[in-house]
Amino acid sequence: MKLIAKLAGSAMIAGAMIAGAAMAQDKQSITTVVKITGEGWFVRMDEGVKAFDAARENIDAVQVGPAQADAAQQARIIEDLVAKGVSAIAVVPMDPSALEGVLRRAQSRGIKVIAHEGDSIVNADVDIEAFDNAAFGRKINEGLAGCMGGEGKWTSFVGSLGSLTHVIWADAGAESAAANHPGMELVAAKNESFNDANKAYEKAKEILRAYPDIKGFQGSSAIDVIGIGRAVEEAGLIGKVCVYGLGLPKDTGPYLESGAVNQIYFWDPKDAGFVMNVVAEKVLNGEEIADGADLGVPGYTAVKVSKGPGNGIIIQGQAWVEVGKDGYKDYPF
Repeated sequence: MKLIAKLAGSAMIAGAMIAGAAMAQDKQSITTVVKITGEGWFVRMDEGVKAFDAARENIDAVQVGPAQADAAQQARIIEDLVAKGVSAIAVVPMDPSALEGVLRRAQSRGIKVIAHEGDSIVNADVDIEAFDNAAFGRKINEGLAGCMGGEGKWTSFVGSLGSLTHVIWADAGAESAAANHPGMELVAAKNESFNDANKAYEKAKEILRAYPDIKGFQGSSAIDVIGIGRAVEEAGLIGKVCVYGLGLPKDTGPYLESGAVNQIYFWDPKDAGFVMNVVAEKVLNGEEIADGADLGVPGYTAVKVSKGPGNGIIIQGQAWVEVGKDGYKDYPF
């Protein structure tokens, strides 16, 4: 009897081990790869990734990124994830074209690829855009033109020339100014800040020295307006130079208060981080995402779906917000 009981107990343990192994295999992993760790924008995005992870029992969701905004470093991180065999990679690309090779390898190994701010990526199952990027760039420039009175010299900043969405915003702004405000003169366009507020500050000082009569700056990286605002403030040009662009309320608040930055435009990175993982989960589960779908996240409740440049799709939300000194405190991030 003891022998039978012992054998039965061993069978139960073996069965439990097999079940446990099956559960471990069934558990999916989604890794979000951002442009740079530590920047306020991606710190906020990580809140969305963590919120998704906390709401899912059978998915491990984490966020990683390089210490510097560098496409090569980002590619190496993705290479490591491919080697580890994660279930899905959600990436905010520093330079979409620089990642095509490693993302192709990821897909060839059955890893699902979700991009954000990368609608040119061929090797992605889905790209998620918070809004129409050209419309966003025009909107920023319309605000800048209004502040400048439709005339005078102005310039634009981007995180890098490889940052596709930044370039789209800057180019759309330039096209809008040329078409609607012939008195506006674009000088030294698309200065690269490499997502570094100090680099944006130094570049803005160079621009102010080279063009002492400049009247406007349009920023694209979330920290551009911080560096530009600091330069404008130190030069005693508040009220004489207009600063408009992407930014987060909490980070930009002091410059909005002083008037060194006039207005910021943004979408909530927390919501973007969450929705990237929601979409990754749907793709892993084989669920179709159709035009008009509600992804359960503010700004993504009636999305537009179109074909991407490869075999994937592009999802477009309606998530942008614009605020100045009077409204930024309504957003606690």
